[in-house]
Amino acid sequence: MTKILYIIQTFKDPEQIYRLAKIIKTSSSASSMIICHDYTASHLEIEPLKKLGVEVLKINGKGGRGDFSMVQSYLEAIEWAFTHELEFDWCINLSGQDYPTQPLPQLEQFLAKTSYDGFLDYFEAFSESVPWGLKESEDRYLYQYWRSGRFLARWERGLLRPFATTLNQVQPFIRINWAYDGLMIGLKAKSTLFNESFVCYGGSFFCTLSRKCIGYLHAFAKENHDVVQHYKKSCVSVESFLQTVLVNSHLFNLCNNSKRYIDFANLEDSSRPRTLSAKDYPMLVQDNIHFARKFEPAQDDKILDMLDARILQIS
Repeated sequence: MTKILYIIQTFKDPEQIYRLAKIIKTSSSASSMIICHDYTASHLEIEPLKKLGVEVLKINGKGGRGDFSMVQSYLEAIEWAFTHELEFDWCINLSGQDYPTQPLPQLEQFLAKTSYDGFLDYFEAFSESVPWGLKESEDRYLYQYWRSGRFLARWERGLLRPFATTLNQVQPFIRINWAYDGLMIGLKAKSTLFNESFVCYGGSFFCTLSRKCIGYLHAFAKENHDVVQHYKKSCVSVESFLQTVLVNSHLFNLCNNSKRYIDFANLEDSSRPRTLSAKDYPMLVQDNIHFARKFEPAQDDKILDMLDARILQIS
């Protein structure tokens, strides 16, 4: 039997977290689960999760997309799994707003038969075809940032924007950024990690990795402090660290497809995925999609009811 370790990183809506944990443990009782929760954002009762056999780890400090905290908590969950000798063949990481889109025994059979070692999206970050733009990649991964921890009000962003935009365009040494986790100031790194033999890659943080890949990541993070430290001070390391470490190893047969459905056609904010609804159900249940995000039960809980019926194979 293929055993899966789920690492779920959460920060809000405890009821949605409980629902996600319950559907996974109900559909796949042999799976293990570690939830990394940001208690600075919301409280999460542990006892209902422990009854399901779920381990809950508290994130140290407030997390965010722009900093290293999501990667750090992922590595800490892996450390916990190896320290406690959890048995698993594959590791799947999710956010608290993700959900399975097919019966998990079906997914386990797929992973038992596959010749791949991992399923993750990746591309060269410093290429002209990078989805978010070459300049964005350079600003993210060639600079080392000081984080103020202060989020700017809209009027403050309006006052700062003309100056910051001009400064970022006319010189290569300093970057001002407030798009992710508050005001950040970056200085061009004196030396870069990246070269022809260690290419910078980008891609979605959410992926499905074999135990071999997880073991390699675990060892790499312990033995390569220079890489870890560089990413700790870079911007949006969560969308590069895993890909850069694994693809550059040349040890694994990686499928460039995370098997996730995420729609960034968000009219309000194109940097964040659109909230999915019952209208998206036909797209979500395709065989090559294993998980999807994001879901907001307060906006549409019918879609989760529909997926529950499919996952549990209720006619």
